[in-house]
Amino acid sequence: MAQAQTNHATTEAPGGAHEDIGFPPFETETYAGQLLWLAITFVVLYTLLSRLVLPRLGGIIENRRAMIANDLDDAAAMKSRAEEAGTAYEAALAAAKGRAQALAQETRAKLSTESDANRKALEADLNQRLADAEATITSKKAEAMSHVDAIARDTASAIIERLTGKVPAPQKVEAALNQIKA
Repeated sequence: MAQAQTNHATTEAPGGAHEDIGFPPFETETYAGQLLWLAITFVVLYTLLSRLVLPRLGGIIENRRAMIANDLDDAAAMKSRAEEAGTAYEAALAAAKGRAQALAQETRAKLSTESDANRKALEADLNQRLADAEATITSKKAEAMSHVDAIARDTASAIIERLTGKVPAPQKVEAALNQIKA
């Protein structure tokens, strides 16, 4: 079986010399330079932030704050206008309902008056027709009653002729009918 080969990474300096190199920030000889660059970097960053970035951020925040306040004021104004419009709508709706009810009442009264007038005219027409019909009936009845005597005379003569076989004298038939009426 083949032996496993392992590669070990070594930290050797070129040329095979083995020096112990440490992590540069932890080197005590470089502390002074590191602290100097830290101070320079801090001052530069602080200056950039305080002069450029922070005023822009402050302006953006202030703009947003003003925009939000403006939007809230606009929203409050719109809300009050909406409430006024709602109140005006309710008032207009109530007025329209009142007008509609008044118009309906007026129309109802007008139609009732017209209906009463039409009914009275129709009743008068019907009463007139009824009176005319009663007059016609009365005249027809009187006319029919005037013919009853002649019909009774003719009927009595026909019955007597049929029973006896002789035509009776008209005077005798008339006398008999007068006797029955009395």
